[in-house]
Amino acid sequence: MHISSSLVKNFSTKIHHNMIGTLSKRLHPCDVFINHRGIDTKRTISGLLYDHFRRLGLNPFLDSKNMMPGDRLFDKIDGAIRHCKVGVAVFSPRYCESYFCLHELDLMTKSRKRIIPIFCDVKPSQLRVMDDGSRPKKELQMFETALEEAKYTVGLTFDTLRGDWSEFLTTATDAVLKNLLEVEGIEEEDYIRTMKLVRR
Repeated sequence: MHISSSLVKNFSTKIHHNMIGTLSKRLHPCDVFINHRGIDTKRTISGLLYDHFRRLGLNPFLDSKNMMPGDRLFDKIDGAIRHCKVGVAVFSPRYCESYFCLHELDLMTKSRKRIIPIFCDVKPSQLRVMDDGSRPKKELQMFETALEEAKYTVGLTFDTLRGDWSEFLTTATDAVLKNLLEVEGIEEEDYIRTMKLVRR
């Protein structure tokens, strides 16, 4: 079901002021960290998720949107991961070629973040850490462990050529909100009421 901008505004207002009360005070500067391979998904799925979450009143982190010239790469990204409540890992066919993607996934796993995997144009079984000889074995093993954990976490799949983008955004948003509310300690009944507000 498509969520109109007026409903999103209404939802955002209600979730922050009426139903949950103190949620906005408790949310960290980065509610949702979007882990992705920029060249594959920044202009499509990852960018759309970022914009969608912003319209809901959340504070998502996407490197191209949140970083400024002069920011120290690892300081900014690692800080966002450590302070986020939920991570979204957007796996794409060339995801595992990126050291940064694997580093972020490893840090989210080690930080015990709730991770929602999205398998975009790729099956979990196709994801493998590549050893090009430039990385220490210990680091590769850490990346493999994080990747295996994500592959065995219930996630979403999406085919960018044949999938329904509107339906995907709704499903992904539901998953993120449900996990965010659970992490914040919001009860199941409140989650159900929240979803009813969004879909009115």
